[in-house]
Amino acid sequence: MLVMVDDRQLVTAGYATGFKSEGMSTAGFAPSDFTEWLNGADDHEILAIDGFLIGDCENRIACAKLIRSRSRAPVIALNDTQSLEQTLALFEAGADDVVRKPIHVRELLARIAAIRRRVEVDKSVNVEKSFATHGDLLVYFDGRDPEVGGKTLRLPRRERRILEFLIRNRGRRVTKSQIFNSIYGIFDEDVEENVVESHVSKLRKKLRGHLGYDPIDSKRYLGYCIQFDDKRNDAEQLAVMADAA
Repeated sequence: MLVMVDDRQLVTAGYATGFKSEGMSTAGFAPSDFTEWLNGADDHEILAIDGFLIGDCENRIACAKLIRSRSRAPVIALNDTQSLEQTLALFEAGADDVVRKPIHVRELLARIAAIRRRVEVDKSVNVEKSFATHGDLLVYFDGRDPEVGGKTLRLPRRERRILEFLIRNRGRRVTKSQIFNSIYGIFDEDVEENVVESHVSKLRKKLRGHLGYDPIDSKRYLGYCIQFDDKRNDAEQLAVMADAA
């Protein structure tokens, strides 16, 4: 989920439409509403944010500082006009990037992915390219479908985003609410949170069919965690070595 701060509702609505076409939910705020929300938001809501966009609005510097005090997610400021003074001030306040409009939503997503790679602590994520691998599974973070054994695994965008979210959080359990907030957005009241269970069930079935086992572990009340069958992979590697000998 992305959060955009801009005085103009028409602008936030336009970007929301563009990001939705790329499978990313977006929430738009006026500066005063944004400050009130961020100050009162729970930590799990903040963790569901993939990035922040600061458009044309008052107190842009204050917004950037407030975001950085609560989140490590990428912060990109969008300038309507060229201003060296404003650009330097935004970087000083904690912005990760400052770009000149107009800019395509796909470029913004690419910039957000690049920033995330620089701060990625999961060693399974390649620091030069936007993907993660484990065994035969290759998961991209740039909108492409994953691959299993070199073959593309076609997934609906919601299932693909859930797989990406689980991979990014590998090693820790995430709740149904966290997945829902990341995929649908924390302000979407038109979709029931239980839809996550249906998406995960379909994703597990597909992964099981291609990997030979189910890598998603679920515990009631605790949530989901992706756990690869390392013993299985080790056994397969030993078998290959034995055949080669």
